[in-house]
Amino acid sequence: MSMTKNKFFVTTPIYYINDVPHIGHAYATFAADILARYHQQIEGKTFLLTGSDENSQKTVEAARKRNLPVEKYAEEMAKTWQETWRKLNIADGQFGFVRTTGKNHERFVQEVFQKIHDAGFIEQGVYKGLYCVGHEAFVKNEDLDEKGLCPDHKTKPEVLEEKNYFFKLKDFEEKLKALYEKNPDFIQPIERRNEVTSFVARGLENISISREKARWGIKVPFDESQRIYVWFDALLSYYSGSPKEFWPADVHIIGKDILRFHAVIWPAMLIAADLPLPEKIFAHGFFTINGQKISKSLGNAIDPIKISEEYGTDALRYFLFKEIPFGNDGDFSFERLKEVYNSDLANGLGNLVARVAKLCEKSKVTFKVDRPPLEFKLGETTKYALCLNDLNFQGALEEIWQRYRQLDHYLEKQKPWVIEERSKLTPVLEYAVSEISKTNRLLEPFLPETAEKIKQQFIQKNITSSTALFPRK
Repeated sequence: MSMTKNKFFVTTPIYYINDVPHIGHAYATFAADILARYHQQIEGKTFLLTGSDENSQKTVEAARKRNLPVEKYAEEMAKTWQETWRKLNIADGQFGFVRTTGKNHERFVQEVFQKIHDAGFIEQGVYKGLYCVGHEAFVKNEDLDEKGLCPDHKTKPEVLEEKNYFFKLKDFEEKLKALYEKNPDFIQPIERRNEVTSFVARGLENISISREKARWGIKVPFDESQRIYVWFDALLSYYSGSPKEFWPADVHIIGKDILRFHAVIWPAMLIAADLPLPEKIFAHGFFTINGQKISKSLGNAIDPIKISEEYGTDALRYFLFKEIPFGNDGDFSFERLKEVYNSDLANGLGNLVARVAKLCEKSKVTFKVDRPPLEFKLGETTKYALCLNDLNFQGALEEIWQRYRQLDHYLEKQKPWVIEERSKLTPVLEYAVSEISKTNRLLEPFLPETAEKIKQQFIQKNITSSTALFPRK
């Protein structure tokens, strides 16, 4: 990602709508929101795209369980997902939500399918093999566990044999190798890059990109008896759902379970369609909940809105990115959430801000707090900017909290609460308010609601020790 470009485009995965959003979905979406807010802050145009992947067999099955027409079910669930992101304060600026059942998307997918076909990269054939409904993907025996089950979904894949259209993925083997070699940061983190390069080095096979027996999905433009495979369709939503001036994405944020689709099939599709490639694909890790994998059957899929109602959305954002290095697997613990909330937020940032505000209010020291210049973030805090450029959210947060710790140490040393001479007290409080104001610029992408409260607390001459930022739990 370049910090000098005049636009920034980030995407989340296009989420399946067979269920409501859980904390894993919020994790990826928060990450995209942090990046979008940061780049908007440094005066670049930003666009964040998320959306609903609706043309899948999972959607059909979920609608059947609810005894609803699939179209009505998709409409209701898309609204639920949009409302979730609104409640979680996603996207301060340009924001897109693409639905893969939308007419513009359907038209674009059919145009690209036709274009790739006309270029000679799609052929007809017969597919015979295994299909995992959970992944909406064709699998091989070596992908299964010792019981012949999908290791992620613990289900036995279907055996399919049907006439399909195939994308000549094997034709792009050498081009993909050249892409990875020329652009070592194209796939991140490095262990995911190594995984993909090893996979491609073993040799690629042509892949089925249509379903003969499916009745839900986008029709192949020149063969109405076939529906376009859901992954081919969903990947193109990154283009159909965004303004053309933002193409291509600066970074696709995805889960590591969908890495091959994004790092192998997606760039091959774009090369075949003569469309520009994204700059970076970043795969984050998996969550466990108190040591257990998130699972509907275990009933441990956490609703992020319920957490935000108890602790606040900003506290959830802080906990996720402070505790789990982005790109690694991590565990979510309610006990640890409460500990971090009290130590870092209520007793840390909240106490620091309240103490300075009360000192200013009590001493009646008045002065104007100007908005820090843009150069502050890109100059004095280069490490912060480099961390965000590398999607090292944990490192960027550590830079912020280091500044708070330094200010806390300064106040303990200066002891402004015992200084009586105004001429000596004023510069101490001016410095404290200035540091809070400067650091607040860095906090804004991570904790936007909190940063706004701090800004309102210290604007111009209206310094006030109002309601606590983080009530103790």
